[in-house]
Amino acid sequence: MKENSGTPLCRLTGQVIHGRGLGRTVDMPTANLLPDPGQQLPPGGVYATAVAVEGKVYPGVTNVGTRPSVDREGDVTVETFILGLHQDLYGRRIAVTFWHYLRPTVKMASLEAVKEQVRRDSLRTLELLGETPAL
Repeated sequence: MKENSGTPLCRLTGQVIHGRGLGRTVDMPTANLLPDPGQQLPPGGVYATAVAVEGKVYPGVTNVGTRPSVDREGDVTVETFILGLHQDLYGRRIAVTFWHYLRPTVKMASLEAVKEQVRRDSLRTLELLGETPAL
């Protein structure tokens, strides 16, 4: 892993819950985190994160806030596209460590546009954190 200077921006722990499943339809499933009570969310936006799942750590791209491209309700969510992990995480506990703010959340024209942006965010995350990030 590349060296991270300083302290992480934030760390959240919690259980993976069911979302709408839209990411799966474009081969980009996300883990929707229900944070444990009492944790403060970082400001809204997209972050390069390290995700701990059952003792192993993966790089991730995490959106905190609304999902204007797919939701009208405006609910705040914490959802992570975990790079290199392809398994059902529903009901499991994970820890998400926020290392770098990547960009604000913006409305995109389609799920395909979202997928392309997440691809770019994933490449930037790997540049920043490396293949095996630290917690």
